[in-house]
Amino acid sequence: MSQAKPLGGTIFTPFFIAMMVVFAIGMYFLGVRFMNGIGAVANINGGYPWGIWVVYDVVIGTALACGGYALAITIYLFNKGQYHPLMRAALLASLLGYALGGVGAFIDMGRYWQFYHLMMPKHMNFNSVMLEVGLCVATYILVLIIEFAPAFLERIGAKGLLKALDKVLFLFIAIGILLPTMHQSSLGSFLVAMGYKISPLWQSLYMQPVLALLTALCMGFSIVIFEASMSKAAFDLDDETHLLSKIGKIIVGLLTAYLVVRFGEIIVHGKFGLIFTSGKNSVLFILETALFVIPLVILTSEKKRNNPSTLLWAAVSMLFAGSLYRFNAFLLTYNPGPGYSYFPSVGEIMVTLGIIAFEVMTYIVLVKTLPVLHKPKHA
Repeated sequence: MSQAKPLGGTIFTPFFIAMMVVFAIGMYFLGVRFMNGIGAVANINGGYPWGIWVVYDVVIGTALACGGYALAITIYLFNKGQYHPLMRAALLASLLGYALGGVGAFIDMGRYWQFYHLMMPKHMNFNSVMLEVGLCVATYILVLIIEFAPAFLERIGAKGLLKALDKVLFLFIAIGILLPTMHQSSLGSFLVAMGYKISPLWQSLYMQPVLALLTALCMGFSIVIFEASMSKAAFDLDDETHLLSKIGKIIVGLLTAYLVVRFGEIIVHGKFGLIFTSGKNSVLFILETALFVIPLVILTSEKKRNNPSTLLWAAVSMLFAGSLYRFNAFLLTYNPGPGYSYFPSVGEIMVTLGIIAFEVMTYIVLVKTLPVLHKPKHA
């Protein structure tokens, strides 16, 4: 039985109400999208078939939701049980992130009423990377629901079901490690499939899946630090810096591996000069690299890792770095050819913000009503 407890307290705080307003605005534009077609809201076109709905909600959003995946590897593969108190909150965030990523993909479908074709073998293109990503993400959402189910079962006192689930949960944990490894690396394969349309600084025919997976893991561990820090401040929880600082050390290793692979690929293929001669792309590359280096410098120092404030800033920098890396590769430096341009519309932005607001509201409701976080004794 978990030691986590429902936090309780008021749900409809001023912050929660503000999130409701953002969500309502987003839902208005979403209603326009489904009533009048995607072109009535989104600025996507033949050159830019993917806007921020897919790039943020799916490509970036699923990486931001890799906290459960990263911790599962650490706890269950490397037998680091001391991180288990962080696991349930990470699972909840992963479930919300992936579920809303799936919603974002559905919103972006032109013929959304045919979404079920994804599950029908006669409609499947088995040479498509997108098929593998779609099936993996859909299956992983179901796995996350099962992995998070003990929180609901504890809340309703279903001890029999909880005991039965515990006996088979290891199977779902194993699947829950396999699926993100597959689809996060396949997001890198998307870039390979796009070929010359991807800037040479972000294109790698051989290392792209590795880079995608390493950034997903770095972002997964960083979001655990971010969520734990924010939850501590918002709900007056116990300080978990002693665990988070160790996660920071893991990020150092992963981030070092990422930078070695990233710059090694650039140097080996003779692209180093492009860092300084590619105009706008050079600026974006240098900014992105600086955001990666900042957490590496901070987290290398044990003193700074043990400081909650600097640890949080390192995690934030890492999250921005990973997000910018994916924005750069998939959207900001994407070159569809002459005659095309794209900038997200107000409707696209508000739908995205509305989805984020819904995720935040759902997280608040669930941690206050379900045993997710460890409630301090003095509360």
